[in-house]
Amino acid sequence: MLRVIIGSIAATLMLAGTAFAQPAKTQRSAASLECSRQADEKGLHGKARKKFRSKCLKQAKKSG
Repeated sequence: MLRVIIGSIAATLMLAGTAFAQPAKTQRSAASLECSRQADEKGLHGKARKKFRSKCLKQAKKSG
């Protein structure tokens, strides 16, 4: 009996936890998507990608 109660509580908490664990999706700007696309084309990953996107977004902000 105790196992059933503990199992039910655990299942309820696991299901409730997954509902709150999902972060809200935010809309990405057109500039962000374009910079990501360019980084993909160049095959950039890690620090190089982050640096490229940072410069790209700064330039887009200045021109936009």
